[in-house]
Amino acid sequence: MSIKHALLALMEQGAMYGYQLRSEFEERTGSTWPLNVGQVYSTLNRLERDGLVVTAGADDEGHVMYELTDTGRGEVAEWFTTPAARTQPPRDELAIKLALAVTVPGVDVGTVIQQQRSATITALQDFTRLKRNENRGSAVPAELAWSLVLDSLVFAAEAEIRWLDHCEARVRRVSVEVRHVTSAGATTSAESEVLR
Repeated sequence: MSIKHALLALMEQGAMYGYQLRSEFEERTGSTWPLNVGQVYSTLNRLERDGLVVTAGADDEGHVMYELTDTGRGEVAEWFTTPAARTQPPRDELAIKLALAVTVPGVDVGTVIQQQRSATITALQDFTRLKRNENRGSAVPAELAWSLVLDSLVFAAEAEIRWLDHCEARVRRVSVEVRHVTSAGATTSAESEVLR
C-alpha cells in the first residue's frame, strides 16, 4: 500500500495537518490499516522534499498545514489511473509458511492448514457480521469507502479458505501417491514428512 499516494489523495480536498490526514485515512478504510502519526509526518517531509506538497502555514491551533502542489496533483491523478502492479507478488506469510511446512521435517501440515482455516473462517464471520451492520446504500463517501474495504476483506478471506482447501487436497493427493510408491519401494525422508 502506498502511504504516499493515500496522503496525497486526501489532500485533494484541501490543506491538512498530519494527525488530520491520519484520522481521515483511518476513517475511510475502517481502521483496517492503522497509521502511526510519526509515519505520516515522515512521509509528509519526504513529499515536501520531493516537491509534491508545501507547507501552507498553521491553523488556529498551531498545526502545520500541508497542501498539494501542481506536481502533487499530477502524481495523484497518475496514481488513480495506473493499475496496481502485480509484477512482484507481495510476501504472503501463509504461503511461505505452507511452502516451508511441507519441506521441514516434523511439521504436521494438516494441522497448520486446519488452524489457519479456523482462524480465517472466524475472520470471515466477523467481516460478514460487520457487513450486515453497515448502512446499506449510504450516500456518505466515507461509509462507501469502508464498505468497499470490507468487501475486499470478505473476498480475500473467502479466497484464502478456497486456497487452503486446495492445499489440503494437494497434500492428501501427494500422500496417497507417496504411499503407493512406498508399497513398491522405500520413500525419501522428505516424502515421509509430507505423509504426516
